[in-house]
Amino acid sequence: MSNNASTSSRRRLVVIVVAAVVVVLALLSAFVWPGWAVRKPAVEATGKATSGQTQSAPATPTIKASPLPGSATELLKAAAPETVEGTAYARVKTQSAQDWASASPIEEYQITYSTGNAAKDLTLVTAQWSDANSAQAQYKKVTDALDGETLAQGSVKVSGAAKGSYLVKADDSDSAKAVAVWQNDTVLFQITGPKAEVLDFYQKFPL
Repeated sequence: MSNNASTSSRRRLVVIVVAAVVVVLALLSAFVWPGWAVRKPAVEATGKATSGQTQSAPATPTIKASPLPGSATELLKAAAPETVEGTAYARVKTQSAQDWASASPIEEYQITYSTGNAAKDLTLVTAQWSDANSAQAQYKKVTDALDGETLAQGSVKVSGAAKGSYLVKADDSDSAKAVAVWQNDTVLFQITGPKAEVLDFYQKFPL
């Protein structure tokens, strides 16, 4: 065998060995480290795999709601639900009220909602008038008397039609509390209590 033939054979052998090494390294890179060819579950910014991530369950009451009086009117049945979906609140007390007696409502009630923690209790006052204009006039009177920072306001809509207005304000005498007032046609509502709870509760209230 000539020197040229021997050199050519060695070169081919070197090329084959190098190619084999490259293939082995590629396989190691793909399946061992860093493992780009191995499918992994998607991971969110929190570092947890989305397939194993669970959402927290909606809040539900841990206390039993008190019953309405046997003489409860249709307004009271509708405006004082046992619980409010998505919250931990349950109705614990219902009584007649006179907060807006000067405006001569047909009926008026005060309802207390609680989570079992008295510090978070919410007081709901609701009343109904014979026409929407009377309810609107009382809404204006109540909201005009409120001081404090405005937290939210807008129109109350039912099936796309405006049926009233709402206003949420921080309590001027206690920044940790708030009051939400809204008119829905002939009915007026007012909720007072801790700010965070009021902001959540009024948005989830069914009326």
